[in-house]
Amino acid sequence: MATKRVRYFFADVIEVEEYHDGRYGAPGRERKKKRKATPEDMERVNQYNKEKKARHRLREYFKQDDWFMTLTYRKECRPKNMAEVQKHYKNFYTKVRKEYRKEKYELFWIRNIENTTKNNWHIHVVINNIPGVNVIEIFNRVWPHGRIYDPKPLYKRGEFADLATYITKDEKTTREVIGEVLDHKVTEASYSTSRNMPLKPPKTRKLKRWPKEVKPRKGYYIDKRSYFEGINPVTGYKYRHYTLIRINRRI
Repeated sequence: MATKRVRYFFADVIEVEEYHDGRYGAPGRERKKKRKATPEDMERVNQYNKEKKARHRLREYFKQDDWFMTLTYRKECRPKNMAEVQKHYKNFYTKVRKEYRKEKYELFWIRNIENTTKNNWHIHVVINNIPGVNVIEIFNRVWPHGRIYDPKPLYKRGEFADLATYITKDEKTTREVIGEVLDHKVTEASYSTSRNMPLKPPKTRKLKRWPKEVKPRKGYYIDKRSYFEGINPVTGYKYRHYTLIRINRRI
């Protein structure tokens, strides 16, 4: 049993990872030479894991018609450094949380503070909605430094995969990493989430052999954009990951 299948379950999505477990032998299987991980390898792994956790939290705690927006600064209010922006954001979500509690709603958020080459500090925020309440009015009222730019309701297409990539970008992110979703150069970034969003552990299964082809679970289809298969540069073994999306999604 040299192959592991790890599955993460969400309302309409199953993420699957398959890889060789190095603790077991793999007779007859071609393997590339193992090598020591480089700093670049570690950076890629760290970014992949950050993006994956963001995607999992989006899929677990957010839904269609929650909000993605950007908190901006007027020129005369631009902060001096990252610490100042972090303080501003803490004041923002503390006040928003108080308003949510009045409506008996728990606040969930994911944010990425970014600066650009033009010293344009801003904060990308994903935040849950309260049905029947004008939450944008609340956000504008408690953010005195600028405006709430381009608030957009979340949509289900792609099950938030692109959004997870966008909101975890930093100064090391390039267009080659995330395609066309990078629309400005980041010189400094700080990613964070609210603490009330724990992630469930995945389900793991050992397989007798490496599956030559992937078959979708009944009632699901394979998201072709999510499918990737390659060779782990450190272990030298094959691995793949892909996403299954429910055909008839839950409302």
